Amino acid sequence: MACFFGKVMDNRQRITEEAAMMFRRYGIRAVTMDMLAGRLRISKRTIYEIFKDKDELLTGVLRWMGEKQKELVLKIFSGSENVIEAIFRLFGLMDDHYSRMSPAFRLDMENYHHDIIRRLRETDELPFFSDNAAMIERGIEEGVFRKDIDVSITNKCLFEMMRMLYEKDSSDGDETDKKYIFRDFYINYLRGISTPEGLGLIDYYTRKQGLTNHNNSI
Repeated sequence: MACFFGKVMDNRQRITEEAAMMFRRYGIRAVTMDMLAGRLRISKRTIYEIFKDKDELLTGVLRWMGEKQKELVLKIFSGSENVIEAIFRLFGLMDDHYSRMSPAFRLDMENYHHDIIRRLRETDELPFFSDNAAMIERGIEEGVFRKDIDVSITNKCLFEMMRMLYEKDSSDGDETDKKYIFRDFYINYLRGISTPEGLGLIDYYTRKQGLTNHNNSI
């Protein structure tokens, strides 16, 4: 029995990881269960024994992506000298995230899978989770964010900014534009809650990474 469950878990992991790669490269609608089975050299029946349909598979993929990205975020924050450095390192993670994702994946998510997105957002399982409270509190403790800011309101503002960007229709502009828009708004918002020390760190990491926005306002 233990061997059986071990095999099921192994297949679940293999299927999830391969589906994640294929969805992000080709889009969700373009990938069929037959294609996935062929890539894994398993039967389609094996996939359906674990995931009842494509929506359940996509849900598993998004949960797996969210878990992996949360692990990376925690690693970045624990390995950074200060919260500002961690934030700029996260921009690098976002760059990698976008560079590996086909526009078809985003379009398919926006046009056909709203219910899945809503359910995962409610349980904070989407990639790039939205709770910034710990980051804000750390910044206050380090003296880079002002002590007089309201953590809950600031957290909500950052979340809403991210939500509006992610829900913005992709036909309004390409994904690279979205990435820069988010970065520009995020950094400029942080400037508004930063102490002089925090502003100095923002300027330092902006120069270090060679980051500018389209209007050169950063």
